[in-house]
Amino acid sequence: MTLSTLTIRPATRADTEPLVALLAEAFHEDALTVWAFPDPVRRRQILPGLFRAFYDLSLSQAGAFTSDDLEAVVLSTPPGAPDPGEPFERRLREAAGEYADALMTIVNLQDLYHPAAPRHLYLGFGAVAPHRQASGLGSVLMRQILDGCDRDGTPVYLEASSAGGAALARRFGFEPHGPAIFIPGGPHLRPMWRDPQ
Repeated sequence: MTLSTLTIRPATRADTEPLVALLAEAFHEDALTVWAFPDPVRRRQILPGLFRAFYDLSLSQAGAFTSDDLEAVVLSTPPGAPDPGEPFERRLREAAGEYADALMTIVNLQDLYHPAAPRHLYLGFGAVAPHRQASGLGSVLMRQILDGCDRDGTPVYLEASSAGGAALARRFGFEPHGPAIFIPGGPHLRPMWRDPQ
């Protein structure tokens, strides 16, 4: 299969386990998850349940996308999606176990800085299988999502968790948006915004 023949499609319930596993592996050494779940053994136990919660939420909002080989995934929140509220917070806390307070510190700071207007697509998480990284697969997936936003006139917001992620976002037309989000005693997030093009 080549990138030119690759199909990008909405993810489904049947895709849950491989895509959750892909996300959990991709974020195992991410600065935010290392800060929130410092024990690497517990982190490996926690992340699948955590990403299953995020996956289910994006799926319910028609915001989960994947490649037909299931080697790339993006979780997003479309414009106007309802606030998942307390039931979702409970699910996150249950997934995080003894690290629930650390996780909610991140989530609450993200909520505090998240722009209220204009309506936009929120890109929450993205991952590409390790053996497909630098192959262009992630770019194909991102480009299809952004092309749809451009057609609809929809801005896009994300928070990059690394300098590399921020540099990648800039390649797609994102610009810094407001101050960095500093996690107490930990890393920081770089809010970024992209107007339709």
